[in-house]
Amino acid sequence: MAGTTLRRRLGTPWRPADLVDAWSETASARTLRFTVPGWPGHLAGQHIDVRLTADDGYTAQRSYSVSAPSNGELVEISVQLVGDGEVSPYLVNDIQPGDTIEVRGPLGGWFVWRSEQTEPVLLIGGGSGIAAPVSMLRARTRARAAAPFKLIYSVRAPEDVYFASELLASQEADSGVEIAVRYTRNAPAGASRVPHRIDAVDLAAHGWAPDEQPTCYVCGPTPFVEAVANLLTDAGHDPSRIRTERFGDFRSGR
Repeated sequence: MAGTTLRRRLGTPWRPADLVDAWSETASARTLRFTVPGWPGHLAGQHIDVRLTADDGYTAQRSYSVSAPSNGELVEISVQLVGDGEVSPYLVNDIQPGDTIEVRGPLGGWFVWRSEQTEPVLLIGGGSGIAAPVSMLRARTRARAAAPFKLIYSVRAPEDVYFASELLASQEADSGVEIAVRYTRNAPAGASRVPHRIDAVDLAAHGWAPDEQPTCYVCGPTPFVEAVANLLTDAGHDPSRIRTERFGDFRSGR
């Protein structure tokens, strides 16, 4: 499987990507919208490689989830600043509309949601790992799909929430979407629970019961993904229905 994935990756061409718009999600995160000529389209949950090339020829690349569903030649990613990173500081602080980088993709075929899926869906995102789940929520809305979605979003504090107004509006406008935000460091005034990491109580209160046979998508840093996947299996969810995407493997350092 790993060899097949690598061959597919190496067989996917690099394409120029022209930045056409950008906006802040938080004080340290930014969403970037590119036009990529010849882009073949993508599925919700897929990701891309981004490559930067310095004047002296040095290159650095990282992988980022696509945060919006397929829309012609437009590709969006949402990037969290990593202070000592080689790619994210440029994407968050420096790149401006009109600048061009290189991208490769779309990549990944397991951690995806398709509009023909009808089973319940549980999305669980940690920190910047919310980008892929949000792409699935947006794809569901665009397709007018009936599959019921629940999202549990683990984030440090209210000021770190990506897509805050959109998530609130999605839940208010669509009875088929339920969203719960769990804070790990600082919770807003009046919060029903003190800050904590996602636990079995959260999954029971805001997720699907195992006998409803949901497909579960978990995205975030490796320790977060492993902990949540273990909670899901301990609760009785079928491991074959748990799909994970983590930052600590081939996407390390993003």
